Parts: sequence; C-alpha cells; structure tokens
Amino acid sequence: SWLMSVEPFQQDRAAWDIDLIRRYNVPGPRYTSYPTANVFDERFSGDDYLALADHPRERSSIAPLSLYVHIPFCRRACHYCACNKLVTRKRSLVIAYLDAVATELAMRGALHGQRPVTQLHWGGGTPTYLDEAELTELMHHIASHFRTTRQESREYSIEIDPRTVQEDTIALLRGLGFNRISMGIQDFDPHVQAAINRTQSPELVGRLVECVRKHRFKSLSFDLIYGLPCQNRRSFGHTVAEVIALAPDRISLYNYAHLPDSFRNQRAINASSLPGAEEKLAILDDAGHALLQAGYVYIGMDHFVRPDDELSLARERGRLQRNFQGYSTCLSDDLIGVGPSSISLFAGSFSQNCRDLDGWVRQLQDKRLPIERGWRMDTEDLLRRDIIMSLACQLTLDIAQLEATHRIDFHGRFQPQLAQLKALAADGLLTLSPDRIEITGQGRLLLRNICMVFDEYLQNDRQPRFSRTLYVPRAQTIVSL
Repeated sequence: SWLMSVEPFQQDRAAWDIDLIRRYNVPGPRYTSYPTANVFDERFSGDDYLALADHPRERSSIAPLSLYVHIPFCRRACHYCACNKLVTRKRSLVIAYLDAVATELAMRGALHGQRPVTQLHWGGGTPTYLDEAELTELMHHIASHFRTTRQESREYSIEIDPRTVQEDTIALLRGLGFNRISMGIQDFDPHVQAAINRTQSPELVGRLVECVRKHRFKSLSFDLIYGLPCQNRRSFGHTVAEVIALAPDRISLYNYAHLPDSFRNQRAINASSLPGAEEKLAILDDAGHALLQAGYVYIGMDHFVRPDDELSLARERGRLQRNFQGYSTCLSDDLIGVGPSSISLFAGSFSQNCRDLDGWVRQLQDKRLPIERGWRMDTEDLLRRDIIMSLACQLTLDIAQLEATHRIDFHGRFQPQLAQLKALAADGLLTLSPDRIEITGQGRLLLRNICMVFDEYLQNDRQPRFSRTLYVPRAQTIVSL
C-alpha cells in the first residue's frame, strides 16, 4: 500500500503525459457530497427537515452525530479566499451572531440533542476571531443542547488563523475540549504573503506548533495552497521544507483557482503575477515528491497524512468517509450544520442554511430553521453516492457488494459508464474486472474525473462552475488534486 501511495509522484518526471492531462481538462466537483451542493434547490425547506426529524426512528435515535458550526467573521480579507465570510471589526455583529447561534443550537438540540456528538468542527471565516470569552460562550451553548463527550475517540477540531491566536488561546481551546487543530498556512514566502494580504512568519507558526504539542492535541493539520501570485517552484520548495520541519500530522495541498468574477476579493490579485503553466505543474510535482519522501502518504483529493494517521488507518479498514470538511474517519452518518451557509446531511437529505448573515438571523428571530435550500436523495442518488464515495475514499468499488446492497445488475445498469471506465483504464487510471474497480497510483491524481463518470447531474443542462480537476489552457496550468 505504501508503494501505491508513492507511485504518482515517484515516477520519473518525464513520465507526466501533458497530452493526457489536457484530455482531462474539464471542470469537476470535489465530491464533498453527492449530489453536490449546486443541485440543491429551494423546494426543500425547514418544514421538510422537521418532517424527517419527526419520524419515530429519528426521534428515538441515539446514533453518534457530527456537528459543524460556521463562524463567518474575519478581521481582514485574504485576497485568495473563496469562503463564506464577513470582514468586519464590529463586535456588535458577534454579539448578534452568538445570540442567533444559541437559538439555532436550541432548535437543533430539541431534534437531535439525545445523540452523542462524536465529531465537532468549527470553521469559517475565522473561528478564532472570537475572543476567549466568546469561544467559551459558544462551547457552553453547544454543551447545553447537545451531548458532548470527553471520550478519547472523539474528533473535536477547529480551524485557526495563526495571526489571531496566542499561546493562551491554544490552552483555552484544549480546555474547551478540542483535540485537533487545523492551521491555514498557504505559503511562507514573504512576497507571496504580501500579494495575498496574509503575513505570518514561520517563527510565529513554529511557536504555536510547539504550544499545540505541549498541550497534547491529538492531531495538527496544515493547509497549503499552490498557484498563488508571486509563487514559483523555488519559493514553494522552501515553504514545503519549512512545513516538513514543523511535522504536522496532515497536510492539505489545495489548488488556487483564480475566479475574480465570482469572488470579489480575488480582484486584488494581478493575474499576471500567477505562476505559468509549466511552473505550476512543477510546483505541484516538487511538493508531492518532497512530502512523500518525508514519509507522508497521499490518500487522494488534496490530502497527505502520516502513515500511522487515523485517516490512513481508516482507509485500510474501509472506514474513511468524505464530507464538507474533507476526509474524516467514519464516526457518524449524520452531520448537522449550524450557522450561516452551513450544510447538514440528515436522514437521506441535504439542507443548507441561509448564506447571508442577516437572513439567517431573521429566520431564527422568527423561530424558523434558517434553511433556504436542500435536496432529498432518491434511490438513484443513494446508489451513485455509494459508488462515488467508495471510489473517493477506499480507491476501490466492490461490485458484488454494491449489487447485493442495492439489488441491481451493475453491468446492465451502467453500460455507458463502463465504456468510459474502459477508456480511463486504457490511460492507466484504474483497473477494471467483472467484480471490482481499483484506482491506480496515477488515478489518485484524477479521482475527481473518475468519480464524475457516475455523476448523473453532470449530464443535464445545469452546468455549475467548478474548479478544474486538471487545467492546462494555453497560457496557464492549474492541477488540482
């Protein structure tokens, strides 16, 4: 399994087939869900969610639960960011947010509060925009309405901006029950940081890493981004070396997609400062080699982890899952999202809260769940979801098991898809047999393309804007894991 993990980057660099990459130059989802969020529509409402929650099976359930809380605030805008955020220094907005989130937690807790929360994640925005009293207040609201736990097996994680925390903050987060931390690093090069309006030194991050280890957090993750303005092969090589020296447990290596028409803050980036086609491909290739040679395992779709990390072990045991926070261990089937824009997966349905902070607050003031759109999965959705998530998480599909679970004839149902899979197999991305699909090492780089074969909604007229899976226009290359 280690050799399979290393294979995509440890092959000779000349083996990269640019013509093959160009053939896969198509927009595609990251499959943090299936169906993907662009399919959700406004016909699914808070009343539909309540009806599902009122089913006797759900009312009596004590199955484990995942809980996500979105904190939308940032002190300043990072030019590359595509998150749902509000840049403000008005503390009055935080007070209004905490009042509203307490209301939503009470409403959600009345429906699901009997279930133990085995996974908790705070994202943003910048969760550590909240001061220490506000962080404590938010955790108090959660514990008042849900069954939080101190069991060692829990996964309680928080995203932090290193510029917004002190060592005392790290100690407080540990005391509040968090045992995992994710830091937004992006790049350590000062020219790149100036171009994206995010200045943070390796020394600052290093002190926080020492503090995280001092307080015995279970896991530390770093987010890196390649393809940023002023970035080049040499500069990002230095960043990766500094990251390896700090030895985080997990590293997410994300592609920067420049979409200034969709994200206004990206208009501050001069497109001419972005790395060119071959440079960007080389940046990714160098980073992958360096991380694998340092002992990390590439598990696919942006993520590198240590061989003994729980994500790597979960894949070996068939217990890896993928949701709106990326890969995670499978501790619960349902995810409840709280806060503006949060998405829930519950009882075979997806539902998304109002993205606008004011709209989200108004609905809660009216004592309504702040759901503005969603999707109830049918049997076809559930079938294709199982296929896509098996390929994305386990790198394999057991066809016989799938047929038994869903009572289908796979080869009869998916004849057009099998023709596409044979073409992918001819390109060395997977192996195909009558009873199994196996993703190869090279195929890990193109997981999104492989999953897209089974995406029913990519065949209709609604063509959403996704970042490209592998993007090689004439002037520029973007390669996204």
